[in-house]
Formats: sequence, C-alpha cells, structure tokens
Amino acid sequence: MMSPTDLTPTTLREAFGHFPSGVIAIAAEVGGARVGLAASTFVPVSLDPPLVSFCVQNTSETWPKLKGLPYLGISVLGEAHDEAARTLAAKTGDRFAGLETVSRESGAVFVAGTAVWLESAIEQLVPAGDHTIVILRVSDITVHADVPPIVFHRSTFRRLGA
Repeated sequence: MMSPTDLTPTTLREAFGHFPSGVIAIAAEVGGARVGLAASTFVPVSLDPPLVSFCVQNTSETWPKLKGLPYLGISVLGEAHDEAARTLAAKTGDRFAGLETVSRESGAVFVAGTAVWLESAIEQLVPAGDHTIVILRVSDITVHADVPPIVFHRSTFRRLGA
C-alpha cells in the first residue's frame, strides 16, 4: 500500500496510467501553419450547453500558441492513429508529418480519418496544479461512427478488443 511519502510524480503517473483514456488532437492554424498537440485527458462535460474539457501541462510550449484563438479543432483519434498520437505528442519536430488534415475557415484543424471532430471555442480556463483544465464550448460536430477509437493505457496506445 502506498503511503503519502510515495506520492511522487513518477508513482502518480504510474497509478493514473491504469485508467484507460481516449486520445485527442487539439489543432488550429496559426499564421498559416498547423499547430497542435495530443491529450489523453478529454472529458465530455455537459450536453446543454455542449461542453467538453481536456487538461494541458502548464509547461507546454504549444498551448500558448493555441489558447488565444477563436476556434480549435478537436479530433478523437482512431485505432489507425497510434503513430499520429506519438507524433502529435512529441516535444520536437513536425507534429503533422505524414498526417492528412482538414482545415476549416474558422482556423480549426482536424485530423482526417478520426472518429469525431469537434469545432470548439474556449469557454473557461481553470488552473489546477501543474496543469490547466480547458473547458470548451462545442459549436459543430462530425461523427465518423465506423472509426474505432484508440486508447492510452499504461503509457501505451492500444486498440479496443472486439
């Protein structure tokens, strides 16, 4: 059993990793370039109004480029996107290398072939320790029901079993 002295970032990350979660890409065009990141902290929040959330590390160098934009594209990654999830989560390099994307007039960018697209605007930012909880209001949704999701579990991208 863990004691309070065992609550280190490493032990917490390991413990939290036992909870499987979906993986999303958050992306938009910034100055004509695609900017985005991956997150495994996506949560539907409310149906009325339509709200979703994700958490972003306060040390992210990408988030400051996105947080002032009017619209963000949220793509729920599918099981064919395990490499895309790794690329989007990388700290360096072209996060969109080899990815087909769809850009909207609003500036929101979506990863092609994903399960769900949510065009969203930031509703609220909530400081939460070493992360910020980002609450978004959904303005448009596209569902591709035939795309099975990918999940992140114990530091590995996995497919759901049939």
